[in-house]
Amino acid sequence: MRIFLSSNGYFLDGMTPGGIAQSLMEEGVPTPGGKTKWIYSTITSILQNEKYKGDALLQKRFTVNFLEHKMKKNEGEVNQYYVKKGHPAIIEPVIWDRVQLEIKRREGNKRVYSAKDAFSSKLVCADCGSYFGKKVWHSNDPYRKVIWRCNHKYDGEKKCNTPTLEEDTIKNAFLLAYNNLCVDKDIIIETTKELVDSLCDFEELDQRIIKESEDLDIIADKVHKMVMENANTAQDQEEYQKRYDYLSGKYNEGKDELNALQEERARRATQKEILELKINELEDADVLEEWNESLFKMSVDEILVSKDELTFKFYIGEEIKIKL
Repeated sequence: MRIFLSSNGYFLDGMTPGGIAQSLMEEGVPTPGGKTKWIYSTITSILQNEKYKGDALLQKRFTVNFLEHKMKKNEGEVNQYYVKKGHPAIIEPVIWDRVQLEIKRREGNKRVYSAKDAFSSKLVCADCGSYFGKKVWHSNDPYRKVIWRCNHKYDGEKKCNTPTLEEDTIKNAFLLAYNNLCVDKDIIIETTKELVDSLCDFEELDQRIIKESEDLDIIADKVHKMVMENANTAQDQEEYQKRYDYLSGKYNEGKDELNALQEERARRATQKEILELKINELEDADVLEEWNESLFKMSVDEILVSKDELTFKFYIGEEIKIKL
């Protein structure tokens, strides 16, 4: 599925959903419904559909009225079930997982994302935090040169000290950084596998979750019995309210604790998936002899530009500094 990644450049090559939609319409590619007009939401739905990797999330929607056959989006009202490898994958699972990470990265990015060029939304000024922008010097004479410079270098009272960069400088620095990563990959993989093993140990956490759930059920049962007793038997309402408030407070405390434990489990599970993806990408990494734009876009999260060095921050979590 070229929406995810292709030699023409789609999502993992840096394009936005809007840009992908426009590109597909220009090429005359029909939508899944056979229409000619692609829209943003269609692209995002495809990018996040787990069926492309061979999995399935059951009960995304459910029937709320069987007589009228009304359906609604499942927002926790009924259980959902995730089935792995239930059918042949259209997209390599590692590619699909990589797309989900890229979606989260872009959503969490407070700067305006652009994908016009390979280095758009990649170079970040260490002084002010702004992106670098593409500039053309001597555009109409033989000395024409393309450079990248902090977009807000001269906006404040004190200009940023970060340098202007030629594209060849960035490309050569990437080759050095990526090849350094390849040299150390066996050590990084071994360390990462040890971390994955530690994250996989959910036994203690699961026991705490079970215990907290059981305690909440006990409290809820006590409250139910107390309410029913109060409805059927005359009681001191001031005393009843004190007991009710106490149990209600204990229930809310327990619920908060349970939510925290479940969130911690989900966080660790997500981190485990990211690290496993990191291992897969490192195992496939090989020394580069020349510039590879597609690999650059897929592997580099951002490049922090300081006065005398570039810090390459790779999606797999490694950082490598290259002197200018």
